[in-house]
Amino acid sequence: MDSFTQEIYRWYLINKRDLPWRKTNDPYKIWISEIILQQTRVVQGVDYYNRFIEKFSTVFELANASEDNVLKLWQGLGYYTRARNLHFTAKHIVNNYNGVFPNDFETILSLKGIGNYTAAAIASIAFNLPYSVVDGNIYRVFSRYFGIVTPIDTDKGKKEIQKTADELVDAGNPGFHNQAFMEFGALQCTPKSPDCKSCPLLFNCYSAQHKIQDKLPLKSKKIKQTTRFFYYYIIEHKNFILLERRTKKDIWKNLHQFPLFESDKELDEDEILRLKPPVHIELEINVRHISATIKHILTHQTIFARFIHVETDFNNFNHSNIFRVNKKDIYKFAVPKLLEQYLEKINFTEN
Repeated sequence: MDSFTQEIYRWYLINKRDLPWRKTNDPYKIWISEIILQQTRVVQGVDYYNRFIEKFSTVFELANASEDNVLKLWQGLGYYTRARNLHFTAKHIVNNYNGVFPNDFETILSLKGIGNYTAAAIASIAFNLPYSVVDGNIYRVFSRYFGIVTPIDTDKGKKEIQKTADELVDAGNPGFHNQAFMEFGALQCTPKSPDCKSCPLLFNCYSAQHKIQDKLPLKSKKIKQTTRFFYYYIIEHKNFILLERRTKKDIWKNLHQFPLFESDKELDEDEILRLKPPVHIELEINVRHISATIKHILTHQTIFARFIHVETDFNNFNHSNIFRVNKKDIYKFAVPKLLEQYLEKINFTEN
């Protein structure tokens, strides 16, 4: 074993965090943790993991749950395709493998929502199979330590890092190895302002010796951002309010929201008042309030949203995807984080 790996092992034994999924080799629980931690910080992910395992302690319980219940429990984590794939795969494992999680890499990889990284994590941690994980932490640690300047978002760069990882993985204890390297990247070799002075790899690290830590890893292209303008109608009548489900192939599919009008440009209040609500209501409406603009940032999109509070009598409305709910029941529905935060401000339960 080379000194690079030995130093990271030593560091890990001293600095590793006490995380609930590190106390088990149950492939179901490791799978849940890995899916939650995709695009989610560990600090936030722990609470979601604990709630998820408490609610769905086995793959059978997850498979038998409704999608609405799964999405509600996932609410706030974002990237809801993860939750839908998790639910689909749980049913697949129950129906095709009698609820027993597959124990070979290729079958794990074939499951919906599981890519090379997640398959390697499950295979190595749960089944002690010698597969190396490559995630953002590994890209960063290897690029900086070995001075790899091939952009990591190219096929060549990905293959170069994967080859390095495969050569280093400890066949005798791959789960420990993978977790040590990922933890080192998460806590020590951080994306911004890494603490190089306290790093055990300092004197052999290419980027530290050449003072280019902030430049590695390299990427060839920037993420293209899309700007969208959402106008939500909070349509109330007595103790009731209207909701709709997002069904199109777009962000937040199958989550609930207030009836939405999306504009291709930002609208001022006069333009908003001239809009027709996205609901077929025959009676007059009374616009009580228009919220300030709220900026909501996603990985590939920036959303500018406003909420239009409307009162009317909607005993007669005609829209197949919109339904009436009691205001106090609105918190039972899975909604995007943007709406969850706004609902916390207006708090219908106090009305």
